[in-house]
Amino acid sequence: MPTTATPSGIHATAQAAPCTLVIFGASGDLTRRKLLPAVYNLLLDGLLPENYAVLGLGRKSMSDDAFRTIAREGIEKFSRQTLDEDKWQDFQRRVFYMNGGVDDTSTFTTMKTRLEEIETTFNLTGHRIFYLAIPPTTFKPACEGLDQAGLIYDVHDRMHYSRVIVEKPIGRDLESAKDINAITGRVFDESQIYRIDHYLGKETVQNIMVLRFANAIFEPIWNHRYIDHVQLTVSEAETLGTRASYYEEAGALRDMIQNHILQLLCLIAMEPPYSLDPDVVRNVRMDVLRGLRPIRGKDVEHMTVRAQYAHGTIHGKEFPGYRREDGVRPDSTTETYVALKVFVENWRWAGVPFYIRTGKAMPKRASEIAVQFKDIPQILFNANPNLPQAPNLLTLRIQPEEGMALRIISKQPGSKAKTHPVEMDFKYGDAFDAPSPEAYERLLLDVMTGDASLFMRRDAVEASWTWVTDILKGWEEHGTKWLPEYPAGTWGPIEADKLIETDGRKWRLV
Repeated sequence: MPTTATPSGIHATAQAAPCTLVIFGASGDLTRRKLLPAVYNLLLDGLLPENYAVLGLGRKSMSDDAFRTIAREGIEKFSRQTLDEDKWQDFQRRVFYMNGGVDDTSTFTTMKTRLEEIETTFNLTGHRIFYLAIPPTTFKPACEGLDQAGLIYDVHDRMHYSRVIVEKPIGRDLESAKDINAITGRVFDESQIYRIDHYLGKETVQNIMVLRFANAIFEPIWNHRYIDHVQLTVSEAETLGTRASYYEEAGALRDMIQNHILQLLCLIAMEPPYSLDPDVVRNVRMDVLRGLRPIRGKDVEHMTVRAQYAHGTIHGKEFPGYRREDGVRPDSTTETYVALKVFVENWRWAGVPFYIRTGKAMPKRASEIAVQFKDIPQILFNANPNLPQAPNLLTLRIQPEEGMALRIISKQPGSKAKTHPVEMDFKYGDAFDAPSPEAYERLLLDVMTGDASLFMRRDAVEASWTWVTDILKGWEEHGTKWLPEYPAGTWGPIEADKLIETDGRKWRLV
């Protein structure tokens, strides 16, 4: 039987005030697949304010009705909840579209007129959220256009708010990240800027703080005295395909480590915050970034591994190697796989390695954090050195099936004192009646209520890029003409195995 519980989040969710969501890049895939279904699901769950509206801006020319048709198709295909015809009728009349480019000043004049008309029609107070689902190269004209058209309220205005959501990538190195932060910071106050990372909206990620700080059994042993090491794995079964030309300019380190995975590491490694105030939580996450041991120069040779997928088979289908994908240079050294050995240099984590790996074209799509505890003494039930007992292991599954498992040792049935590892397994889908909300649902609601806890602050973005840029420079200084390869459909190169096996450990089978 599923358990029942009173719904509660990590943070007490305030009531969202009436607002208008303006989506830049509304004709793109993110809007159809994620953003519009997320807003619709918030409506079904009764979490949207009574009055709201959505205005999409895109370069494609289309009518409001055409945009509504795209919205409906996206909801029918990608929403976690089925389309309710009555709710849809209310939703679609609040969805609008306008054509325009951010480099055209008339776009923002038209936008101001449309917004004022929409706000009058639906009795909206003027609260506005601008979602920049557009390339970073267009952030500058978008922000300046909003400012020059008088569409942004002053941060001290108590009657209205203006907030901006910035999609990744926030730069490709430290300098470009600083440029983007400066561009948005000239128009918006830092308190108005929400840098979104959808990983932080996933249920298991949100649950890390609850697991650590709402259960007395974990926090006392959450340190170097009891934890042997931590593994963070984010694997993707897809190859690059049509996205290969984009990926040539990014690579796995920029694409996954700098944002998603470092934020997961911060949640696992951070100190207990003294409150759930957004800046207090972000301060302790920031302390982890400050404590990362730099990987510089020749450190990259024994602390990092990068590789590319070669020809192989995934689920019975053959795929070409990365350097044979359209849009990829034949001599490319862009990594599709990266493994790192990371240390957080503070009292809690002294000497505890965090092994990180992420890659494309791997056997399956999965994201997990595995916390392995130290071996028990070699006496009693662990006395035989030839048959060492499996250590305790806490596994947090982020995708595709959210949940967690704790491996403990149990006695096997029978007259002899034989032991066997067993798992205490928790699955969100089994434990609760309702499906977990999608990450964008939670994050959009947090922006509406002004809760910035799950969003990256400017200093955190720049701190993470500082650390990652050191690795990029090390690769450049001590590079190689050809990267190691791993067949598509495998778990990575042999060099990654050596990275962890040199320390007497092994990668988990995810």
